[in-house]
Amino acid sequence: MSTSVDFGRVAVLYGGHAAERPISLVSGAAVLKALQEAGVDAHRFDPAERDIVEIQGYDRAFIVLHGRGGEDGVIQGVLEQFQVPYTGSGVMASAIGMDKARTKQLWMGCGLPTPTYRRLHAGMDFAGVVTDLGLPLMVKPSREGSSIGMAKVYSAEDLAKAYEVAAQHDSEVIAEQFIQGSEYTVAILGEQALPVIRMVPATDFYDFEAKYSRNDTQYNIPCGLLADDEAALQRLALEAFEVLGARGWGRIDAMRDADGRFWLLEINTVPGMTDHSLVPMAAAASGIDFTQLVLRILAQAARGAAA
Repeated sequence: MSTSVDFGRVAVLYGGHAAERPISLVSGAAVLKALQEAGVDAHRFDPAERDIVEIQGYDRAFIVLHGRGGEDGVIQGVLEQFQVPYTGSGVMASAIGMDKARTKQLWMGCGLPTPTYRRLHAGMDFAGVVTDLGLPLMVKPSREGSSIGMAKVYSAEDLAKAYEVAAQHDSEVIAEQFIQGSEYTVAILGEQALPVIRMVPATDFYDFEAKYSRNDTQYNIPCGLLADDEAALQRLALEAFEVLGARGWGRIDAMRDADGRFWLLEINTVPGMTDHSLVPMAAAASGIDFTQLVLRILAQAARGAAA
């Protein structure tokens, strides 16, 4: 397959130094292969192996750096400084979206539904957190991705232990009210919400293992929702995406409780692009193959808040 669009010399940014480097290497290799097969002059660029100033030799950057340094506004700021158009969200939206606590603050401030949470710190009254939020709880490093450091806890003692594990990954840790129900994700491409996917993990929750290692996680497309309910979730996801100032592409994760209400969990501004990944899966259900997907993402590469 070839493309008539001249994107110039494209750097596919992947790898990096974050805990999610192994996933980024797989995602980035898939994106690079698809772009090259489409006739794009695309090249691997791993910031862990090259001086970032060399990025000035490229006309566009396709960001497939997962986690810190890649989807937290850092690399976006570098590309802004060097005036290289890049895929995905800008500096501010990336920084906020990577921070689960601040994402939730913004959603709450705009009246969007997201589970109640508390920030955790060493030596605090963990039993008091349990009293406030109930059980079970989800414990999450605020600025980490791919469910790294996450745990589902069922007691105050478990909460204290989970905090210690999560704190190894980030200085800020949150405990979030657990929503009992079905888990969904909505991939967003441009201004379009793609078909909703329902994830049914064999594990206790949709953790790192369920996402990347296991073959028994079920991905349901169609998701099983009534058409009106799926449309409502897509609208909510688009609003959550726009409130954060996100652009280009991304993914919103949500739960639906026993009463049928949807709850926003988090945003991913540089989603995975592996063979287990959800955005390519949703795109395929919409008739967009992987090559078309990466070309559409690349075509939206921009700079600055107004781009």
